[in-house]
Amino acid sequence: MGKAYHAIDDELGAWIAAQKLFFVATAPRSDTGLVNCSPKGGDALRVLGPLEVAYLDGSGSGVETIAHLRENARIVVMFCAFEGSPRIVRLHGSGEVIDGAHPEFGALLERFPKSASARTVIRIAVSRVSDSCGYGVPLYEYRAERSESANYVAKASDHALRKYLLDHNQQSLEGLPGLSPEAIDGVRFSRS
Repeated sequence: MGKAYHAIDDELGAWIAAQKLFFVATAPRSDTGLVNCSPKGGDALRVLGPLEVAYLDGSGSGVETIAHLRENARIVVMFCAFEGSPRIVRLHGSGEVIDGAHPEFGALLERFPKSASARTVIRIAVSRVSDSCGYGVPLYEYRAERSESANYVAKASDHALRKYLLDHNQQSLEGLPGLSPEAIDGVRFSRS
């Protein structure tokens, strides 16, 4: 049986940090808008406080999460135990997009390991922490992180990468605002 928590305590924070994969879901205000669910992997999430988390958002083909958060801030992050005891944890809250044009971008970015691309940091004020059994989640064995993104960034020029973001990340599928040209100028690419 699931339960709700008042906050993310040390035990839950350690469990969250041990997960190799999490999912982020957002939706626009429109009844006809598309609900978005994105997988996130690697060492990309930090518990900043008892009711605050942030995750590193690398460059991608779309900008749905960013556009939805700019419109209404609603977000849920879900973790599933794919190894060990079954468990699902959900963090509901209000998300804020911290992009390259935001004064806190650099400081928040320092909390994460170097990434092939750092498009934004998504900071979430958590309003509800809950878990459930996770009995329906199959067991999977973690093998490794994928290298395709880092390989792509290593081969492309900054100009080509920024052009891609300008072409694909300025608005959502529904035409909601995504990343501004100033925010795209602040995206950090790493080739090491």
